[in-house]
Amino acid sequence: MALLAASAVAAEKGLPVPRFVTLRADEVNLRTGPGERYPIDWVLTRKGLPVEVLAEYDVWRKIRDPEGSEGWVHERMITGNRNVVITGQLRTLHTDPDPASRPVARAEAGVIAHLLECRGPWCRVEAQGIKGWLKRGELWGVYPDETVP
Repeated sequence: MALLAASAVAAEKGLPVPRFVTLRADEVNLRTGPGERYPIDWVLTRKGLPVEVLAEYDVWRKIRDPEGSEGWVHERMITGNRNVVITGQLRTLHTDPDPASRPVARAEAGVIAHLLECRGPWCRVEAQGIKGWLKRGELWGVYPDETVP
């Protein structure tokens, strides 16, 4: 088990900053600095929530959540899985990356979806077992020019 943990830590090293990741647990302490001696400023309570890694210090990651709150978390509390949050208003997921394509579902702001791919201004997501395309600007958790295979 220790070897797996060490290789998982090594895999995190050298990744680009900034980057998007997701919360691994239902309860994640957001600290004022990179270490357990720093006070807890917030407690994030939404497993799978996408957050943006802004900086790294040893095993600590400075993150920002979709609301703009920033703080430090231990690297164990995040995962490289890619999720996004639906923003704004009620959004329509489409069968294809085209606003004229057939709608497959509607998603409210705040829904967390798994990011599958992005092509130009469109991203394909999956939420509650339903897959569809949304405009990139309707999501938080992906960069405007990022390629997601």
